[in-house]
Amino acid sequence: MPRPLEGITVLSLEQFGAGPFGTVHLADLGARIIKIEDPSSGGDVGRYVPPYAHEEDSLFFEAFNRNKESISLDLSSPAGRATFEDLVKQSDAVYSNLRGDVPAKLKITYEDLKHLNPAIVCCSLSGFGMSGPRSKEPGYDYMLQGLAGWMSLTGEPDGPPTKSGLSLVDFSGGFVAALALVSGIHAARRDGVGMDCDVSLYDTALSMTSYIGAWHLSGGHEPIRHSHSAHPSLVPFQVFQTKDYWIVIGCAKEKFYERLCEVIKRPDLATNPDFANFTVRYENRDALVSQLDDIFKTRTTAEWLADLVPAGVPSSPVNTIEQAFKEEHTIAREMIAHSEHEYFGKLRTPASPVNVGPKRQTYQRAPKRGEHTISVLKELLDLSDEQIKALEATGAFGEAK
Repeated sequence: MPRPLEGITVLSLEQFGAGPFGTVHLADLGARIIKIEDPSSGGDVGRYVPPYAHEEDSLFFEAFNRNKESISLDLSSPAGRATFEDLVKQSDAVYSNLRGDVPAKLKITYEDLKHLNPAIVCCSLSGFGMSGPRSKEPGYDYMLQGLAGWMSLTGEPDGPPTKSGLSLVDFSGGFVAALALVSGIHAARRDGVGMDCDVSLYDTALSMTSYIGAWHLSGGHEPIRHSHSAHPSLVPFQVFQTKDYWIVIGCAKEKFYERLCEVIKRPDLATNPDFANFTVRYENRDALVSQLDDIFKTRTTAEWLADLVPAGVPSSPVNTIEQAFKEEHTIAREMIAHSEHEYFGKLRTPASPVNVGPKRQTYQRAPKRGEHTISVLKELLDLSDEQIKALEATGAFGEAK
């Protein structure tokens, strides 16, 4: 069976993390993602990110760019621009993750390209969007976790504001851009008219404050940080230190709390009027958690899980990354993508969680810079070897040789 997105072609002026993260899932689903890399800058900066970097490739780059193609194209040269415009005529979308004001400067917005292809979808993922007072500013995950309030919510109460250990604004922004892009393509195929998709990391980060934002905006709530990564309203729902490490306990329903009290052999904590329901446990959080702290320290994480899991209490170990990828469930869900690489050998990267249609069985390593320039031009534009050589001589692919 064909993959769900086979038949979709995206020209992508993408680099580093957020942009390529969005399209790698589209590529896994069968879309043709053609990376347009600037020959004068060495292409996608992600190719050179340490610590696992070699020449024009890195494991960072591999994680974001499997199953894609790469062409070298200098859009600042007349021949390069003309070639790009010919490719637009044969594509469904032009995607970029540049500063918010740059797509207009590069003339890659819908207004700039609709005369070439009325159904083209132009998707921009930027730090702050294509409008507003910050649109000309660069935006990075770390900054946006601070700006959108995330860091004020994260960390211990007496510690500094803390960012997530992962680039969650970048990754979430990539998913939002991918959703916007396929939505735009669907509408364009239905109506025959393309559009701009203006996606920003800033908007994404703000939207993900979700119920915390709603509590503040509608109820005047002032969030505070809770010790041990505790949930802001559900108690107990946090990490507890055990005899050997840490464990996560999540009582999101009354029945889970009742089961927890049975497992720890403290039925009195379930019947105590101070802890009998969500509301009073929230009001008496410190008194309950201090008792649970002492209880969980008496056994190892594995010993607790051996009783908690069969009893139906939501719980898990706090895994290292190594342990996470060795989990039986990770293997069963086929969440590791395998491919081969000339330098790195057997590549293993996290697979896409977007399961639509049959599971992809084979993965291709990320492309070398410009690896597919000739094949793409021959296939999409039906150019001959002589025509490609002529373009090369005029500097379409970089400085003419």
